[in-house]
Amino acid sequence: MKEVNMLEPMDIFDERATIKLLTEEMHSLYLFSFLLTADNDIAEQCYVCGLGECVEGISVFMDWARSWARRTILKHAIRIIMPAPEHTDNLSSISLKGVAALGKNNLFAAIVALSAFERFVFVMSVLEKQSDADCSMLLRCSRRDVMIARELALKRLTNTDDGYDQSAWAARFFEPDGLLA
Repeated sequence: MKEVNMLEPMDIFDERATIKLLTEEMHSLYLFSFLLTADNDIAEQCYVCGLGECVEGISVFMDWARSWARRTILKHAIRIIMPAPEHTDNLSSISLKGVAALGKNNLFAAIVALSAFERFVFVMSVLEKQSDADCSMLLRCSRRDVMIARELALKRLTNTDDGYDQSAWAARFFEPDGLLA
């Protein structure tokens, strides 16, 4: 029986395999980027940067390529958009009329119509299932800001004609692990 050295690069970076994996994930990675940025040009820029960094990385484990690409896209989107919380001490004082009229009929459009901060928090915490601690660290805000923004986003999205139904969205846009497909 052959002894396996745990430090031996078994599943470590294979450029062709990574490119194949990321090509298969192209739609979901771009959708992720667009939902964060709400802008085709910026989404494309974040997407290309995310893929580029992933392909250039020489020590990425294949199992991590998808997660690393998503994280890189997220960091680029945050750097470009710079989403910041609206400072308020009272959730009830914020108007829920922020969703654009076109978002009233389409949940996807309603997500894009959210304020930048609410959109980032919704995508990160609800769709990507990141913890409040991770969201607050990446967005450089308090956990309270994250919780308020998520609650506002969910309230705004439930006011659309489609409404936000996590199970319905999961069936349409997500894989079983909760990440955008």
